[in-house]
Amino acid sequence: MRRVPPPASPAYSSVPTQMPSSPPGRGHQRYASGPPSDQSHSAYYGSPPPSQDEHVGLMSRRRDYTTQGVATGSIGGGYGPYTSTAPRFSQGRFSNMSNASDFSEKPASTAPATPAPQPLAPRTNTVGYLWDSKDPDLDDALHNPDPVRDAILDRKWTIFSFRGWANLSMIFSLLLALIILFAGWPVISWVRTMHPSGPGYNLGGINGTGQIPVLNVPMLIDVTTPKDAYSRTGFDGQDYTLVFSDEFNTDGRTFYEGDDPFWEGVDLHYWLTGDVEWYQQDAITTQGGNLVITLTETPIHGLNFKSGMLQSWNKFCFTTGYIEVNMSLPGDPRVPGLWPAAWTMGNLGRIGYGATTDGLWPFSYDSCDVGTYPNQTEKNGPPVVTSDGQALSFQPGQRLSACTCPGSDHPGPSVSKGRGAPEIDIIEAETNLKNWRCQASQSMQLAPYDSNWSWDNSVSTIYNDSATEFNTYKGGQYQEAVSALTDCGITAYNGTAYQTYGFEYWSDPKNRGNGYVTWAMEGKPSWTLPASAIAADAAVGVSDRIISEEPMSIALNLGLAPTFQQQDWKNLRFPARMYVDYVRVYQRKGHENIGCDPKDYPTADYINRHINAYTNPNLTIWSQAGYTFPRNSKYDGCS
Repeated sequence: MRRVPPPASPAYSSVPTQMPSSPPGRGHQRYASGPPSDQSHSAYYGSPPPSQDEHVGLMSRRRDYTTQGVATGSIGGGYGPYTSTAPRFSQGRFSNMSNASDFSEKPASTAPATPAPQPLAPRTNTVGYLWDSKDPDLDDALHNPDPVRDAILDRKWTIFSFRGWANLSMIFSLLLALIILFAGWPVISWVRTMHPSGPGYNLGGINGTGQIPVLNVPMLIDVTTPKDAYSRTGFDGQDYTLVFSDEFNTDGRTFYEGDDPFWEGVDLHYWLTGDVEWYQQDAITTQGGNLVITLTETPIHGLNFKSGMLQSWNKFCFTTGYIEVNMSLPGDPRVPGLWPAAWTMGNLGRIGYGATTDGLWPFSYDSCDVGTYPNQTEKNGPPVVTSDGQALSFQPGQRLSACTCPGSDHPGPSVSKGRGAPEIDIIEAETNLKNWRCQASQSMQLAPYDSNWSWDNSVSTIYNDSATEFNTYKGGQYQEAVSALTDCGITAYNGTAYQTYGFEYWSDPKNRGNGYVTWAMEGKPSWTLPASAIAADAAVGVSDRIISEEPMSIALNLGLAPTFQQQDWKNLRFPARMYVDYVRVYQRKGHENIGCDPKDYPTADYINRHINAYTNPNLTIWSQAGYTFPRNSKYDGCS
């Protein structure tokens, strides 16, 4: 704030200064209502003008009077920035103002007598400030509180004040609005919003909330698998949970090496069963929510037909559980010759790669005896034959047997563990030539063999004799077939209708007698093979064969092989297509075991140490890959 200092002391005497006054009844000449009188301005009008020295002295005295008047409050006391006293209104407009004239040096000689001059206000040491409250603005009560008035207002306070309650209600309303905005609205919005259960959309995939990206990372359980398919009750009464599924709902998938995390097509001739088609990856795709394998009459690599085989080898494997496929078969059930199949094999053997299966397929054996020998025959003994004189086995012996010598080439976990590549088939479809209907072979391939390849079907169970019967084909020198045939109708063909096929199996290395396999169609059991049906056979000196304990990979293929069923070339039509709607795998709760390299039955290190055999389908036996069978402690000796 600006502060006005008092006048310098030399400009004033100790005697109060008197100011000339105007005639009575008139205000300051500057605010007179009429024209100025001659007398009032005699210093300027009616007499000669003052000299320059007189004029300077007059102006200096005026400034001194003004300065002192402002400082003491006698000038500007009611108005302006130096206000100190409230104005007093009388007859004149500003009658409180000084009646001084323009402070003439000397009055005119014609001026009437004047009253005695009024003394100036005495000097004080009080200095006025801009914020001085001696003369408050009349409309500014807030800055100049009145204690009397405020006390009166305080006594008037009441809890029933409408204005007070209105203010309080507004505060509560604002608080409630903030709570609803930041806490309530997100909850309300989430409850009222429908949450789609389908897959994501947009770049990278955005889920139903629009917030979390679906990164299209491969998942063991397909996101489009219905929630009601996430569990099942097993044929054994146990609770099962879904551990893998593929619904094939994305069109245009390809299955060349490296294209898919769980599947891979092969490029080879499946010579082991005398097939007449070549398997190639471009015969496999996905379309309309199905895996589609197409068999065409196409010359390729010296053969006349091209088709596809899809494998999960070394990508997805499972140990025990239930596997189910929903399929629509190719062709016509009244026309034999096509060989659609869905099946599994132990991961130590790669389907179609003959060197890898040499001495492993279809062994499921963990004993050290004649069952591990070549041809199931003693080293210096006569060949073992069937009752009609045929050689019982052409097997080279179990390559990875429980008789393996210490330090030998073996996948582990120890050389005393018998390993193999057992096979369990979900379905191999053929035509029943008796009634020209579909017939599903539901089988397990086995080695070493029973006498005459005759496993004990008397302890097995068929659930519907009108639909299922034991297969009269029991195998041969390269495998023993534990098999039954189930009627599969005439409608589930060519994508117009579908049926489910599957098997449930259990094995326990600590209690192998509890093992079993139960095959099913349309969710109903067809027949059950207990472990006791493939127990020891003293006639040929073999011990118990076991329900597979190996990690099992999956294969889906469509073939043509006269060794399976003769072709009706006249009536077969090409292209023929096999449709797979889905593949699902379940396991007992608490016994989930997926992966191709479990610690109790490792495979990865062994495969990598013999990778040329597992990647070259032209190698048909183990020795062609540059390897030898480990020595058998009983047959060869370890020294």
